[in-house]
Amino acid sequence: MPESLAEISGIAFRHGDPSTIYAIQDEQGKLFWLQWGVRKQFHTKFEKNGDYEDLAIVRDRVIVLKSNGHLYSFPLSDTAAEEAGHVQVWKDLLPQGEYESIWASDATGLVYVLCKNCPQADSKISVPGYRFQLTDSSLRPAGNFAIDVSQIKAINGKVRRGFRPSALAMNPLTHEWFVLSAVNQLLVVADSNWNVKNVYHLDGNRFTQPEGLAFDNNGNMYISNEGDHLSGGNILKFDRRKN
Repeated sequence: MPESLAEISGIAFRHGDPSTIYAIQDEQGKLFWLQWGVRKQFHTKFEKNGDYEDLAIVRDRVIVLKSNGHLYSFPLSDTAAEEAGHVQVWKDLLPQGEYESIWASDATGLVYVLCKNCPQADSKISVPGYRFQLTDSSLRPAGNFAIDVSQIKAINGKVRRGFRPSALAMNPLTHEWFVLSAVNQLLVVADSNWNVKNVYHLDGNRFTQPEGLAFDNNGNMYISNEGDHLSGGNILKFDRRKN
């Protein structure tokens, strides 16, 4: 990643097309976009500096998740300017807590948010999630869901400090949920009803701080890592294995 995305914290594609990568980083209120393998980036400012953790692109709208649960949305067409001119902000849709994971479906317009650390839930037992329906440019609540942490423990053993998600995406071919946790160094796979199927340990030498997750239309997986004092941020691509 270029230096501006050393602290890349979320990635997304438009309509599953990986030719352009949209990204945010956790210090500046800017949407970045760049092409795969090209270090030059462009950006559009949507808000003042802050801790922005993830984003989704749904029906040609950008939705950015701030760590405190605030949501920022604007048309993707606003990226034609240096500053977005039609930004909507929702500050009260999500309960108080810390959030890092958002994903949205173009087909249904449903937006999914997972809590990383919320006072109303014990992350050693259950991780709450919230679903919203995008209608035109508005969001309305559309039900809750949860990940049963005991199902992760049954496969992985101990989950120290509870399960703390840092990114979320659905595989478009299998409709399985993939949930990334930088704190736990885990990748959790669940079925469409959030029943945990597999748990994978992530090598800390390869995944310095995995914070972003996306799939393209062919089922290839992309994981972004924040950089550290020794290396820059990066995006790793994992080709879908053909059976």
